[in-house]
Amino acid sequence: MNIPVLDRSNYLKGLFITAKLDKELSQKEKEILKKISDKLGFATDFYQETIRSLLTNKYIKEEPIIFSDKEIARSFLSDAIKLACSNNLVTDQEINWLKNTAIANDLNTEVVDKELKSYKESPSLFFGKDFALFSII
Repeated sequence: MNIPVLDRSNYLKGLFITAKLDKELSQKEKEILKKISDKLGFATDFYQETIRSLLTNKYIKEEPIIFSDKEIARSFLSDAIKLACSNNLVTDQEINWLKNTAIANDLNTEVVDKELKSYKESPSLFFGKDFALFSII
């Protein structure tokens, strides 16, 4: 699938928001963000600068992200949940934001609940999987 530039930008922005919501940025989260940033074609210096200021950047608005295609939105939600779970600290704020993003993309919030439940039931299998983005790009 050819993902439009705006969707690529929104995908990464949404992941940065997800990482920021719990007010912590673990090494695992940084690694996930770097892999996806690279896959989406963003420059390393852009990634590094964003990571450096992520937790204090008040200009990253936490509005739900809207994608041009439901398949991209589903992929994003799957990867965002994987990111949120990677530090073993999933907050209500993260869950609510992900559900609002699902709603903004005309998806059922059960998508979020189902992914979270899958993670809780078998976290080792969850992290053995590749990122959803990699299957659509």
